[in-house]
Amino acid sequence: MTDRSRMFVYPKQADSFVFDWGRLALTVAPEVNGAERFSGGVVDLQKGQGHTRHNHPGAEEIIFVISGTGEQMVEDENGNPVVQQVGPGCTVYVPESRFHSTTNTGDGPMRLFVVYSPAGPELALRELPDFRLEPAASRN
Repeated sequence: MTDRSRMFVYPKQADSFVFDWGRLALTVAPEVNGAERFSGGVVDLQKGQGHTRHNHPGAEEIIFVISGTGEQMVEDENGNPVVQQVGPGCTVYVPESRFHSTTNTGDGPMRLFVVYSPAGPELALRELPDFRLEPAASRN
């Protein structure tokens, strides 16, 4: 059974994956609160920064724009990039294994909520050269 204290998680309570372009606070995942079928968290992108083109083999992703504006690319079924401006309230579906990227094109920070299914693709981020782990306890 899931510990009640981990059923409700704010980004400041979660360990963050920190990169040169921003951060991911993993708020739901097997190792965070026992989620079994998906993982997710809050992504903060600095002005002018973003995720470079990448994919998650075997996993789908949902990106929900909380605040800010940006340019979202998702490849179609033929591998052609489909680019669109996105803003608050937009939900982006990234089909399994498709390449995609997000760039903050706004005047300030951009905040997203991302969900991976199945859980696990976010763990590959630990292998990126600019990865740093920032424990939640260090931000209190």
